[in-house]
Amino acid sequence: MRPGGQPNMQQIMKQAQKMQQQVAKAQAELAEAELTGTAGGGLVTVTVTGLGEFKAVKIDPKAVDADDVETLEDLILAAIHNAAEEQRELQEAKMGPATGGLTLPGF
Repeated sequence: MRPGGQPNMQQIMKQAQKMQQQVAKAQAELAEAELTGTAGGGLVTVTVTGLGEFKAVKIDPKAVDADDVETLEDLILAAIHNAAEEQRELQEAKMGPATGGLTLPGF
């Protein structure tokens, strides 16, 4: 701080610019990352990007039973939750250092 308790605006702007660059880099890395969530020992697999965009759902034919649709629904939901948790953890790991621990809306 400068005399009189005033912050150095130029230094604050440099820090903000550096944070903005780090956030942009982290966002680019998240966009390229692909994570996989699975359920039922791999019977259902869901792929999601680091930004949370779901890319694919794969269902092993062994998981399909016309008489037991509920189990397949549960497996799909579990795989989605697993993939979403992987994505959240990666996002925290990438964005946390870039934002200095601040939470940004939408991230």
